[in-house]
Amino acid sequence: MSGQWFRRFDTARAGVPRLYCFPHAGGAVSSYLPMARELSPNVDVLAVQYPGRQDRRLESAIDDVHRLADAVAEEIAPHLDQPYAFFGHSMGAVVAYETARRLGRRSLPAPGRLFLSGRGAPTPEANPLDRMDSDEAVVAAIRRLGGTGGEILDDPEIMAMVMPTLRADYRAIGSYTWTEGPRLTLPFTVLVGDNDPVVTTDEAAGWRRFTEAATDVRIFPGGHFYLDSRTVEVARLVHGALTGSGPLART
Repeated sequence: MSGQWFRRFDTARAGVPRLYCFPHAGGAVSSYLPMARELSPNVDVLAVQYPGRQDRRLESAIDDVHRLADAVAEEIAPHLDQPYAFFGHSMGAVVAYETARRLGRRSLPAPGRLFLSGRGAPTPEANPLDRMDSDEAVVAAIRRLGGTGGEILDDPEIMAMVMPTLRADYRAIGSYTWTEGPRLTLPFTVLVGDNDPVVTTDEAAGWRRFTEAATDVRIFPGGHFYLDSRTVEVARLVHGALTGSGPLART
């Protein structure tokens, strides 16, 4: 497993489902540490570390979702030797979905399930809410979503370090458009906060049009980053879906 692209928070475990987690715009693998702790030791969690952040901060971030998915698919392809699933939040949901599409085109083993969190279904046109024309707009969007502490956003030195990556990530998601192709054939679990300022529950439920399999829609109390306060509930949902230990309600 490439130490450059994937991070494991615990000892590698055989005989359990593997879950690849894709961070949000501006996010990094550390955003999945709480959920990984909840799922251990029953699920082998690996988080995807995009270039341009944390220990990859000296690399240039990739400012195109399709190129990012190309890169992840290339890295993950040799390691699909056991059952696995994808979990992506916000921009990460789109990257996870596009990565699964690329693996399918190569006739590689598909994920057993996609967990798509905090993101509406793709459209052929870019989402205008994702388009930011200045650094000030990016910072305002982050404040609105509530995903980063105000003390970080108000620290000029820290922001100077992270702005190149934020710009690249917002260019990536702001220019993303869906290109027509076959529907996937694997089940989706869609998760969304009931007070998300940028994703309605109807928009999230629209993901069901992109798979031929069943889609479960789960609504949690909270905003765009509901996951921060609902980690235990989400981890239980993920564990049940991957191990068959709990039923999933159909919608």
